[in-house]
Amino acid sequence: MNLQNYYWWFKSVIPLRICDDIVKYGLKHQDDMAITGSLGHNRDIKKEPLNKKEIKNVKKKRDSNVVWMNDRWIYKEIQPYIHKANKNAKWNFNWDWSESCQFTKYKPGQYYGWHCDSWEGIYEEKGPAQGKIRKLSATVSLSDKKDYEGGELEFQFRNVDNPKVTRVCKEILPRGSLVVFPSFVWHRVKPVKKGVRYSLVMWNLGYPFK
Repeated sequence: MNLQNYYWWFKSVIPLRICDDIVKYGLKHQDDMAITGSLGHNRDIKKEPLNKKEIKNVKKKRDSNVVWMNDRWIYKEIQPYIHKANKNAKWNFNWDWSESCQFTKYKPGQYYGWHCDSWEGIYEEKGPAQGKIRKLSATVSLSDKKDYEGGELEFQFRNVDNPKVTRVCKEILPRGSLVVFPSFVWHRVKPVKKGVRYSLVMWNLGYPFK
């Protein structure tokens, strides 16, 4: 799919007190090792922990810690900007459901390699996500840019003539900024060099494209 805009950002729109509340909420709860791929969709990690080989394979692509959140007050802060970005960027995707938010901690040396948030197939489990796919992803910067080094969010535009075109999303470095992008756009979080980077990710679902 050719895009006029690969991402759309809003600078410093989430109030700092809300950023503080999300970070405090996240730090109060026990975090889990972040996983990826089929492990994240088809398996209850708490009931069936990863073995050493699986952990090693996961950390080749992703190394971070996460806490899941689904509080209404968080959605109320973020969802209006997803609607606005969807319109302003002229994607106009039909979506009607947001998954649980992922509060993510990246400590020194942690990262998330190249990936896209969508995958082949639909959600099959019963519930509001059944039959739907990820269409729009959103990332909120919860850390001040002076509190860490590295950890840049970088996009790769794979459906242009030069598949190696990349762009660091510097627009969301100020705390409280957020970026919205189609879930099929490739991106990564580069290794954190110093400090801790906190972020919140939300995936927004709709029925498959027609």
